[in-house]
Amino acid sequence: MYSEKVMDHFQNPRNVGEIENASGVGTVGNAKCGDIMRIYLDVDDNGVIRDVKFKTFGCGAAVATSSMATELVKGKTIQEALQVTNKAVMEALDGLPPVKVHCSLLAEEAIHAALWDYAQKNGITIEGLEKPKSDIHEGEEEEEEDY
Repeated sequence: MYSEKVMDHFQNPRNVGEIENASGVGTVGNAKCGDIMRIYLDVDDNGVIRDVKFKTFGCGAAVATSSMATELVKGKTIQEALQVTNKAVMEALDGLPPVKVHCSLLAEEAIHAALWDYAQKNGITIEGLEKPKSDIHEGEEEEEEDY
């Protein structure tokens, strides 16, 4: 069901933890499944991500996508990190089951949220970066509940 890479990043996640006084911190969640992902960025004066850490509360796929996302942005420029999509995270993990694709969306949004926080703290605009959602289902039609 899961690729060897997904299992490896779940069982041996990279870059777990927090960065004190991080340049940017992004937290996103998925109210439908309960996953919460927080990414910490340490950006140097040249706009290069020197270090990145994550903390994730969620399933194995959420941990694996968080781990892979941090690997994909570490050492990259802000613009390069902005190009890391959920598709890139899934491809780097050799795929995810369809019911777990939302985990890769969380990883992409957490990166964007951390970059947004960095931009806000530094009073800059990052071209192509839009204000992130705190919940990846934000803006979707609410399902009506019958009482």
